[in-house]
Amino acid sequence: MEQNRCISLLGSTGSIGRQSLDVIAACGMRVAALTANRDVEQMEKQCRRFRPELAVMMDPESAASLRLRLADTPIRVAEGMEGLLEAASLETADTVLTAVVGIVGLRPTLAAIRAGKRIALANKETLVCAGELVSDAAAWSGSQVVPVDSEHSAIFQCLQGCQDRGEVRRLILTASGGPFWGWKGEDLAGVTVEQALAHPNWNMGAKISVDSATMMNKGLEFIEAMRLYHMPPEKISIVIHRESIVHSLVEYCDHAVLAQLGVPDMRLPIQYALTWPGRVAAVAEPLDLLSCPPLTFHAPDYVAFPCLALALEAARTGGTATAVLNGANEEAVGQFLSGQLSFSGIAEQVAYAMAAVPAVQSPSLGDILDADQAAREAVRRHRPNTH
Repeated sequence: MEQNRCISLLGSTGSIGRQSLDVIAACGMRVAALTANRDVEQMEKQCRRFRPELAVMMDPESAASLRLRLADTPIRVAEGMEGLLEAASLETADTVLTAVVGIVGLRPTLAAIRAGKRIALANKETLVCAGELVSDAAAWSGSQVVPVDSEHSAIFQCLQGCQDRGEVRRLILTASGGPFWGWKGEDLAGVTVEQALAHPNWNMGAKISVDSATMMNKGLEFIEAMRLYHMPPEKISIVIHRESIVHSLVEYCDHAVLAQLGVPDMRLPIQYALTWPGRVAAVAEPLDLLSCPPLTFHAPDYVAFPCLALALEAARTGGTATAVLNGANEEAVGQFLSGQLSFSGIAEQVAYAMAAVPAVQSPSLGDILDADQAAREAVRRHRPNTH
């Protein structure tokens, strides 16, 4: 079944971006704009296949290279944040899929919302850092925000028949536990980058793979759930579900629990975000209940995985505490990936930044961006005890 949507895809060369293009092609959708950071070779291939009117490279040198490569096409090439903002608000696009990683996705997502675009949101940092601003902007413009994360897509689907959010007793986020579930603190101290990137169930980019390994990813999703569904922290729970078959659940006031199940394939929630409120023939493989493993559930270990506890602390504090958490984590994960920091040091750096940077309540966009920068600077100047 063809869909008439026209997509601006922000972050097209990453893991989510590439899978999104699989869905877009299978569903017969059009592409208005593609954006990436530095991967010129991959971007050229995507542009020649999908023929967007606009291609954006965040890196100026990469943009110059892409212009030369696409000189025989009518595709216009822009660069930097200005180009990203243009792609997010392009008139011909009705839907903006934000698959960029990090707080760099905040400004273009807000620009797309203010332009009244439908948002397929895969950039969790936008809601983590500025959930209230996003909600206010969407209420003003009438923009629809549909989540792409598998857990939030599951909750979104389980809430489709809910007319009154007061009927919801609890949102239950499932977590795979990452590659180190069951390990203790002393075991985690010597974790290598290669081990952290080896997720047992999902094929993801480097940053989100590390976040899954520390369980920070689930903490960020906890904050996202608060913002997306306007739920207080006490009405959100996390359970470890190693098989990644149940993607999340909603418990109602009568204790009925609805769950969304499926194979661990990000193309399923991407497709739902792009086709909602309809459904079309699947790109992902079907779930065979007769061959899937037994489904198990466990309580999180907040001691072995302190990043999860820090995220819940930031969620309860509110204001810019969540931006500090996110900025510090992005910086610390970068240090870990480059070999400057141990795996256990990630949590120590985040805790240091949260203690060093005061939280501002009811923040403006400027307050949020300032908090992000202050958190990053705190991590850069601090030398953790964990090596």
